[in-house]
Amino acid sequence: MMGNVRRPAVLAIVTVLALTLTTTGANAKPLSGTSAARRTAAYRARIERLPTAVRTRMIGRSWHAGCPVPLRDLRLITLTYWGFDRAPHAGKLVVHRRWAPKVARVFHKLYDVRFPVRRMKLVDRYDAVDMRSMKADNTSAFNCRYRNNVCCTWSQHAYGRAIDVNPVENPYVGPWGVSPPNGATFAHRKPTRRGMLAFHDRAWWAFHAIGWSWGGSWSWPTDYQHFSATNR
Repeated sequence: MMGNVRRPAVLAIVTVLALTLTTTGANAKPLSGTSAARRTAAYRARIERLPTAVRTRMIGRSWHAGCPVPLRDLRLITLTYWGFDRAPHAGKLVVHRRWAPKVARVFHKLYDVRFPVRRMKLVDRYDAVDMRSMKADNTSAFNCRYRNNVCCTWSQHAYGRAIDVNPVENPYVGPWGVSPPNGATFAHRKPTRRGMLAFHDRAWWAFHAIGWSWGGSWSWPTDYQHFSATNR
């Protein structure tokens, strides 16, 4: 959970696609094409320096002066994910440049096994308010905020090395209750339902392969949505 600007250049296309993605807006509409074409669309991920429009949107929301990571060290990933509607969508994540290629590979694996993701928008769509993003069941990464939003320890999200996946299906559970509150029915982890994470499932192994740990393995509190490079 947790003057003039020079236009950055696109770094690279990470994987090649047999189908062209259409750009998604705030509503994360399915990719264009027939139903059969959408079901068989290949995975695509593009990694780039933060475009001017993204930087502008982030400043004063998910990033501000004093954050532990400068904007120049962050990367935007635009990638294909498999939705709960059983169709491919285009989503966006911001992560630290060190982890961008590996995170793109993780979501390639999740896409290949059709692990469903509800939505994947930059947290700035929710004015970088973590609870708003979680209630919307939004999978997100970078957000320059304190751990548990309490001063003064930075969250791993503030370093761009943590991702929260399907927060409603995988809530953060502790002595305060369940976050987000609309994830309360998923605090009980059995039976496993679509979009839920579990120890040694496909998603767990995909993140484990890049050295990231799962907050669902914490004894208490337990953060079922959270993967990070530091196990914090």
